[in-house]
Amino acid sequence: MPDTLLDVADLRIHFPTSDGLVKAVDGISFSLERGQTLGIVGESGSGKSVTSLGIMGLHHGTNAQITGHIKLDGEELVGATPGRVRELRGSKMAMIFQDPLSSLHPYYTIGAQIAEAYLVHNQVGKKVAHKHAIDLLGRVGIPQPASRADDYPHQFSGGMRQRAMIAMALSCDPELLIADEPTTALDVTVQAQILDLIWDLQQEYHSAVIIITHDLGVVAELSDDILVMYAGRMAEYGSAEDTFDQPGHPYTWGLLASMPRIDEARLERLVPIKGTPPSLINVPSGCAFHPRCRYAGFTGGRSQTEVPELREVSPGHLAACHLTGDQRRKFRTELVLEETEASTARMTQGEA
Repeated sequence: MPDTLLDVADLRIHFPTSDGLVKAVDGISFSLERGQTLGIVGESGSGKSVTSLGIMGLHHGTNAQITGHIKLDGEELVGATPGRVRELRGSKMAMIFQDPLSSLHPYYTIGAQIAEAYLVHNQVGKKVAHKHAIDLLGRVGIPQPASRADDYPHQFSGGMRQRAMIAMALSCDPELLIADEPTTALDVTVQAQILDLIWDLQQEYHSAVIIITHDLGVVAELSDDILVMYAGRMAEYGSAEDTFDQPGHPYTWGLLASMPRIDEARLERLVPIKGTPPSLINVPSGCAFHPRCRYAGFTGGRSQTEVPELREVSPGHLAACHLTGDQRRKFRTELVLEETEASTARMTQGEA
């Protein structure tokens, strides 16, 4: 029997504004088991971070309209009291925010900020909490943790601040860990170290992990399942293997084409997705991706008028696209062939 820790069903998070209703998250569903990792991928503005904040209960006090279900270990969080969510936050679930410099308080030492969460959720004294903070800093790879615990955030490098954020999130051994863009603004070497650290700690704590990113390359090795979001909706959902090897949505094809890969023939230049993500106040009718999709004309007008439903493209692998299975296979094969031929032609011209 699967040991499901998090179950999200038909989650919608909307924000009324003077310009209209912002549909930041518009009907997403997924589940996550203990010890498993889910990667949520999409461009900026696709609803990834709003989803994570909704799970953490951090929309309380805003004008957010939240419907659907978020069940953490069987307990419903949508509609739960702010006090109950605060009890769960830190002890049962925790989050690594994408900007550690703005998330850490500049007037308090790193050690004091890590110890604070431990003090709130455990009946211990300040000395015990401080020692726990030092131990955690050591576990996340901070050198000389006893002395660095007394430093302030501005005295840490970007990578060290991110490690401190991870230590803070893990201070109470949460069962669910959400990492929102954990490698933003870090160089590639530090990125790899942070991702390795998250993986190692997940094995140690057996936590369920959600990694939120705009970069499919970040989740390539870590994720068991991948959810691709576009304009607040689900574009594709399935195992990491299926998403990378047999992507079922043209938007996912675009994301894959815009990242470097070493497992297949690669273009000399990466191919960006044309256009920009839509406004979440005025989401295009039909398939939200259709204004940027080169295949929208092959759906008999359905892309412009009908919102596509999530359908199985293979067992456990879902995509919200009006293209038929035969069309997807044909267009995907043509796209890969086109990229390979273009790359070969440029290489030949360069040698000449």
